[in-house]
Amino acid sequence: MKTSRWRQLFGKCRPLIGVIHLPPLPGAPGWGGDMDAVEAWALADAQAYVSGGATGVLVENFGDHPFFPHQVPPETIAAMGRIATAVVQAVPLPVGINVLRNDGGAALGVAVASGAQFIRVNVLSGAMVTDQGLIQGCAAQLLRQRRLLAADGMAVLADVLVKHALPLTPLPVAMAVEDILERGGADGVIVSGDSTGTPVEPEILHQARHGAKGAPVLIGSGFGPATADHLGPLCDGVIVASALKQDGRLCNPVDPQRVAQLRDQFHP
Repeated sequence: MKTSRWRQLFGKCRPLIGVIHLPPLPGAPGWGGDMDAVEAWALADAQAYVSGGATGVLVENFGDHPFFPHQVPPETIAAMGRIATAVVQAVPLPVGINVLRNDGGAALGVAVASGAQFIRVNVLSGAMVTDQGLIQGCAAQLLRQRRLLAADGMAVLADVLVKHALPLTPLPVAMAVEDILERGGADGVIVSGDSTGTPVEPEILHQARHGAKGAPVLIGSGFGPATADHLGPLCDGVIVASALKQDGRLCNPVDPQRVAQLRDQFHP
């Protein structure tokens, strides 16, 4: 079933998934008071990814920092549901949901309600010390919720030793990957550098692929023109944002020309 969920999303291709970084949503410290503007921003980024030839998009409440460690408030879920629905209706690509920092249940609910097809979870299993405090895995609740919502086709992509965090005790990457896939129930894993925009080390990718035993391994940070040639062959897909923004600045809109250039470099 895990392989079939992944294949239903992307077939045999290695996807380039572009992240739609939402501006602050209602309730966040930076909230600007205009949901129409947030939706317009999201749709513009979504269309830029489509124009550039991305394989999928991931909607994320990136502007809501500081993040709640676990459950987000109802206004965040409602706002993301509105935006995700608009994106799903607007683009002919698989759409994913990530509710930061680690509300997998909210991500699943938004995905089911909006028609999105996959979710990302930062800490699916294990425990990580983060700037939000201690975050513990949510696999037991999440996978039962997926069954309860009759959403068995919803793919779960999970971070391994997620960025901006440290494990409570040292943990080999291959072991962490195996636990997340076999005991946590993930359909694929995401490996990243230490922080947003930081490339993952090639050796980490090798270890992750060893632990994955054929399951998808995606790069979750630092993938761009400078790293694509040597990191691209080591993964089954990439999740990208920073390198695809205008002037390479995280706060800018997505540049479709940058998307197309990276797509051609990743899929020569």
